[in-house]
Amino acid sequence: MVAPQCRDTARARLLVAYDGRAFHGFASQPGVQTVAGTLGDSVARVARQAVELTCAGRTDAGVHAWGQVVSLDLPAGTDLARLQRAVNRMLAPRVVLREAVWAPAGFDARRWALSRAYRYTLDCSAWPSPFTAGISWHVGRRLDLRAMQAASDALLGEHDFSSFCHAVKGLPGPIVRRVLRAEWHELGDSGLRFDIEARSFCHQMVRSLVGTLVEVGEGRRRAGEMLAILRAANRAAAGGIAPPHGLCLWRVSYPEQPPAGAAEETTGTAQRA
Repeated sequence: MVAPQCRDTARARLLVAYDGRAFHGFASQPGVQTVAGTLGDSVARVARQAVELTCAGRTDAGVHAWGQVVSLDLPAGTDLARLQRAVNRMLAPRVVLREAVWAPAGFDARRWALSRAYRYTLDCSAWPSPFTAGISWHVGRRLDLRAMQAASDALLGEHDFSSFCHAVKGLPGPIVRRVLRAEWHELGDSGLRFDIEARSFCHQMVRSLVGTLVEVGEGRRRAGEMLAILRAANRAAAGGIAPPHGLCLWRVSYPEQPPAGAAEETTGTAQRA
């Protein structure tokens, strides 16, 4: 049992990596294992007080992270190097604290984020590799990379991404997001990687984009259809959803200086990607 949170606290920033296959997403949920629940319990044991975590991106079940950022309050004077070692001894390799540092007052992992970058990995080889099967989608065939990149170019800029987002009750109207980068890269002889960066993402957006882009690569859709799919603003217009285990929250970018009025901000619930 941990003690109630003390008044003399300071804001900490954690850089977290995890294998999402073991968890039902990041956010705490009753009765299931989540990243927030597992990480929060371990940090609380070391800090000897209850903690509340705010993450940069609320990943879904099965989705991995290399650059997840978490903010939380800890007792002032906590030895963060010791906390990092202790938590990693308890949780590694499923969850690893890559870094634990003190943050400016009011730092909020979600609200301060300038952009979030995700990576999706495809395996186009004839047979899946036992070493990468847990972090890549085995499509088992060669894809037209040039067509997939041409389709991805249409995503750049600000669009209504309703066609690629899981519908949420109570949120009518367009789901506008600004994509800063959308690039495909070859990985050796049979691997492909999709890098996408945006200010924020809606639920299942990246996986829906990848599912549609793979259909382009297979020749089932034309690259020129992407703008029409966006303009349709209808989930039925897009392709299927890529499996979660190929997706990884890679990096979150923050401003060098705290935004105006940041110290008065409070923590909140992070958006899903």
